[in-house]
Amino acid sequence: MPKKLMPAAVLIVAVCAAVAAVHWPALSARALSFDDDEYLTGNVLVQKPSWTSAKRFITEILAPSTVKGYYQPLTMISLMADYALGGRKNNLMPFHRTSLILHIANTALIIVLLYLLFGQIWIAAGVGLLFGVHPMTVEPIPWVGERKTLLAAFFSLWSLIFYFLFTIYYLRTASSKRQAFKFYIGSFIAYLLALMSKPTSTPLPVVMLLMDYWPLRRISRRAILEKVPFFVLGGISAIITVVSQSRTGKTVMPSQSGLMRIPLVLCHNIIFYLYKMIWPVNLSSHYAFPESLTLSEPMMSAIVTGACILITILVLSLRWTRAALTGWLIFFVAILPTMQIIGFTNVIAADKFVYLPSVGLLMALAYFLCRLCAGERRLVRCTIVAAVIFVLAGAESAGTRRYLADWRDTISLYEHMLALTPDAATVHYNMGVELTALGRTDEAIARYRRVIELRPDSVDAHNNLGVTLESAGNLNEAISQYHQVLQIDPNDFEARYNLGGAMEKQGNLKEAVNCYRQALRIRPDSAETYNNLGYVYGKLGRWQKAAEAFRQATKVGPDNAGAHYNLGAAYLAAGDSNSALEEYKTLKTLDAEMANKLFNLIHK
Repeated sequence: MPKKLMPAAVLIVAVCAAVAAVHWPALSARALSFDDDEYLTGNVLVQKPSWTSAKRFITEILAPSTVKGYYQPLTMISLMADYALGGRKNNLMPFHRTSLILHIANTALIIVLLYLLFGQIWIAAGVGLLFGVHPMTVEPIPWVGERKTLLAAFFSLWSLIFYFLFTIYYLRTASSKRQAFKFYIGSFIAYLLALMSKPTSTPLPVVMLLMDYWPLRRISRRAILEKVPFFVLGGISAIITVVSQSRTGKTVMPSQSGLMRIPLVLCHNIIFYLYKMIWPVNLSSHYAFPESLTLSEPMMSAIVTGACILITILVLSLRWTRAALTGWLIFFVAILPTMQIIGFTNVIAADKFVYLPSVGLLMALAYFLCRLCAGERRLVRCTIVAAVIFVLAGAESAGTRRYLADWRDTISLYEHMLALTPDAATVHYNMGVELTALGRTDEAIARYRRVIELRPDSVDAHNNLGVTLESAGNLNEAISQYHQVLQIDPNDFEARYNLGGAMEKQGNLKEAVNCYRQALRIRPDSAETYNNLGYVYGKLGRWQKAAEAFRQATKVGPDNAGAHYNLGAAYLAAGDSNSALEEYKTLKTLDAEMANKLFNLIHK
C-alpha cells in the first residue's frame, strides 16, 4: 500500500472498529419484526438452501411466491446462505452478523466516496463515523427482513464510487478511457445488483446526474447520454416492481387516495426525517399516519409551512453554493420511492428508508466542514470540528445502544413501539401473534380484541382470535369469529378452513365437509384442506370419497408424506390393498418411518 494511503486506511479501520463496537449488541438481538415470517420463519425456500431455491428466487420476477411484494432475489439468497450457516428463529446471530458486516462495509464505502469527492480523509472519516453510529442506522441490522436495505446500499455505494472513478479517468489521456469504460461497466453492474437487492435503488441515475451538477461540475449533454443505459435498466426495474407489488402485496395508487394527499405526505416526511436525523429520539419501526392529514390540523399546517421555508432557504443558498440544495435533492430523490406516492405500507415513514438517501446530506455536510477547516486559523477550526464530531458521535452511540436494547426480544420490541403509538393496530396484532407462539393465550386474546376495537374489519385479527379461542376451548365464540370474517369477506380462505375444523370438532361433520369444499373453491391447491376433507369423509364412513380427497392432496402436494399415508389407509378401509401397497412404495421414498407404519397396517 502506498505510504500516502496509510493514514486513510488507518482512519477507515478505526471508524469501522468504532461502528462495530457500538452496534455489537445487535448480534445478540432476538426480536423478530413485522415481516420476518415472510423472510425467514415462514419462507420454505430460505429454509431449504439449494441451487433450486436460488433459481426460484431469481426466476420468480413478476410474482414472487414466498415473500409478498417486489423482486429482491439477492436479498433472499443472502438470507438463505445465512440459514445454511446455522441461522434459525432461535439463533438469529448468523443473520445479524452478516448485516453488521454490511453496515460496517457501507460506512467504509461512504468514507471512501466522501474522500474521493472532497479530498479530506479525516473529515470524510468523521462524517462516516456520524453515519455509522447514528441511531437511525440501527433498524436494518437486527431486523432480519431489512437485509435488503443494507445490501442495496452496499451495491449502490459501489456504483457511485465506480461512477466517480469513471468520470476521473475519462477526463485524462486517451489511453485512460479504456480504464474509464471498465469503471462504467462496474458502476452499471453494481446498479443492477442493487436493484436485485431492493428496487428503492431505482433513482440512482438521477443521483449521478445531481452529482454531475455538484460536486463534479460536469453536467452536459454527454453526461446525460451516459446515463441512458442506467435509466433504461431503472425503468424496467420500476415496471417489475409495480407489477410484482400489485400482484403479491399491497398498493394504493395516487388516484385512489386523492392527489392532495401526496404533497401533504411529502411535506410531512421532509420535516419528519430531518428532525429525526438531527434529534434521533423515540425511534420506532412503526410511525403511524397522522389521524388527520389535512391543512386544517395546526400541526400539519406548521409542517407544510416549515417545508416551504426550508425549500426557499435551499433555493436561495444557490447564490453562494450548490452544495446545500444539491445535497438535499440527492436525499429527496433517493428517498422518493418510499415517500408513499404509491402506497405500499401502513406507516408514513421508517428509519430504514433514510439509510442510503442520507448520503446526499452527508455530502453537503462534508463539503461545508471542508470549507470551514480551510483558510486562516485552520488548526483551531479543525480542532473544534473534530471535538464536535466526537461529542456528537458519543451522543449518537449512547442513543444507538439504548435503542438496540429494545431489540433484545420480540415482546420488548413491540412494547417499545406501543409505548410510542398505543393505538397502532398492526403492532397489537403482531404482539398477539408472538404471545400466541409463547403460549400466553389470554394476553394474545386481549391483543386481538384490541385490534378489532381499532380496526373492526381486520379479517386477520378475527381469524387469529378465533384460532386462539379455539385452542383455549371456547369453540362457540371461535365459530362466531369465523362467521364475522365471512361477513366481511365471503371468499376468505382461512375463515372457511378454520370453520371447517371447528365444525369437525363440534361433531357437525356434514357442515365441516361443506366448509372444506368451499375453502377448496377459493384455494384449490391446498393439500392440507384436501387432507382434512378426507379425514371427515373417513369419519362419515365414506371411504371412496375419503380416498378421492386424499388422492387430490397427493396431486397438489406430491411430497406430502401424510397425504400418501392417509390415501393408503383409505384404500385399505375401502378394501383395495393393492392400491394401498402402491402408496407404500411411494411413501418409502418420502418418509421411511411413515412407510413402515403403512406396511404394518397393510399386513396386519
